[in-house]
Amino acid sequence: MEYNLFMKKILLLFAFLMCTAKVADAQDIDSIVNRAAKAYFTNGQRIGVSIGVIQKGKIHQYHYGSTQKGKIVKANNNNETIYEIGSITKTFTGMLLAQAVRDKKVGLNDDIRKYLKGDYPNLEYKGKPIQLLHLANLTSGLPDNLPEKMPPFKAAGRDSQLFELKKIHDEYSRSQFLTDLHQVQLVREPGLNPSHSNTAAELLGFLLENIYGLSYDALLIRYITGPLTMKNTFVSVPASKEKQRAKGYNEKGTLMPEIPKDAAGAGVLQSTLPDMIRYANYHLTGKDDRVLLSHNLSWGDLDNSGIGLSWWLKTNFDGKRKIWTSGGTFGFSSYCVLYPESGFGVVALANENDGGAEDALSGIASAIYNEVYFSATQRASLGFGFSKSINILLVELNKPGFQSAAESVNDLKKKDDSFKLSEGELNNFGYYLLNKASKDKALEIFKLNTILFPGSSNTFDSLAETYESIGDKDSAIKNYKRALELDPGNSNSAEHLKKLEN
Repeated sequence: MEYNLFMKKILLLFAFLMCTAKVADAQDIDSIVNRAAKAYFTNGQRIGVSIGVIQKGKIHQYHYGSTQKGKIVKANNNNETIYEIGSITKTFTGMLLAQAVRDKKVGLNDDIRKYLKGDYPNLEYKGKPIQLLHLANLTSGLPDNLPEKMPPFKAAGRDSQLFELKKIHDEYSRSQFLTDLHQVQLVREPGLNPSHSNTAAELLGFLLENIYGLSYDALLIRYITGPLTMKNTFVSVPASKEKQRAKGYNEKGTLMPEIPKDAAGAGVLQSTLPDMIRYANYHLTGKDDRVLLSHNLSWGDLDNSGIGLSWWLKTNFDGKRKIWTSGGTFGFSSYCVLYPESGFGVVALANENDGGAEDALSGIASAIYNEVYFSATQRASLGFGFSKSINILLVELNKPGFQSAAESVNDLKKKDDSFKLSEGELNNFGYYLLNKASKDKALEIFKLNTILFPGSSNTFDSLAETYESIGDKDSAIKNYKRALELDPGNSNSAEHLKKLEN
């Protein structure tokens, strides 16, 4: 096919997929949210969930299930049910950092030791110090939690151990935290690679207290919850509001302990759906410098995933910005996503954490957004939810077949310099095909990813998993070994390889 004609066909296809005009007006938000919530409860483990939808300033609020297992106690907007929001707290801490930048009290690139009392020569790697920005964008290199060395648990079962863990952290003082911080040894340069770190967010909260001479709670009230009239968002829920707290559970329906007291700026906050909608709407529509700085890319890229001040950032498949955050505690899960160009946002709060609940809440939000803005025909297309480049590749592969994926990509790159594929999206597309029982097609996509990104351990790990799923043991072993050569710390490859070789 002549190239210009080919590209015209591609662009028409992509325009069809992305066309959103008049679709949203024809949809019933209530029924869309009801369907998404119903899917959330299909595994039978979930207890309750509250969902808020913001659509161009209009607010919709919904509550499903119960705030307490075994009782029909539905959350509602009148009783202001309080949920633990976990790591969404980190975005509040990030916003306080943006406030400090606004007030010219700090610079994002400041060495954190400037605001620490005492000597911490260990908080640098080969002469490169941890900066304030690194604490907020997950690249500090600090351990996930302090203390790193925990005493042996007395209880045998994991459920009981969590209650022990809470007690340990409830009694873990700031002075102990700072003492343990002296012992931390960085193993990589700060600013390079993100990894979850409650330690970093807790430390950032402590530094902000030092900078302002105010408690974290007081800073929130002065700069965020007070101005936004978030009257039911707390560091510590007052006794008068205790009855409003939902009960949190694990996947077995076991009542879980509350968030430990030392969670601080990493995950201490508890809030209600109306309050979190106010917070989300402020970030969705706010144009002040704190919001802009919070959403400014500070690590990564928008084609895959980037990070601002504790917010994840990405260009969505429809070309619009997607900004999100999530949280989980022993018994709660939470998720918040913003689509600024559409004036659309979703907040979901749940009183259960089964390890997959945060992803399930993300699924609720994506399902709502997609059904509001895209027709059933659009959503049913194979390339829906993926980038323009994936859709272009799909059209090209319909001619010679998926086994010619590498050749097709080379041809497309020669024809169009703007054509590019990201490792992360190709990997997601491969698993999407795998879940649709298209194992042969998925296998070719994972092969393609190893060709395009030969230095990535994850691409070989995914290819090995696919070979394993189709019963090709030898190929699976070969690719798990390659994944481990590239990254000896790839625990998934190590576990699968051990199983296959035994």
